[in-house]
Amino acid sequence: MCGLFFSEGAVQTFQDVMGADQDRYGRFFHFLLAEGVYLAPSAYEAGFLSAAHDDAIIDTTISAARKALQQL
Repeated sequence: MCGLFFSEGAVQTFQDVMGADQDRYGRFFHFLLAEGVYLAPSAYEAGFLSAAHDDAIIDTTISAARKALQQL
């Protein structure tokens, strides 16, 4: 289980979560979706990795995330 927040500092408290950049997460989500990678549509939802995710899927996700982060 994992989560992703865009913030200037560490996200450790609920207040930190509320201060995270939701617009940036939305842009990241839509970029990955366009690349065929589906994340939770809200940063407040958890993501899960399982044995069903093989190396090819993980590599695709990493590649799409790198492209997205370069544009954000």
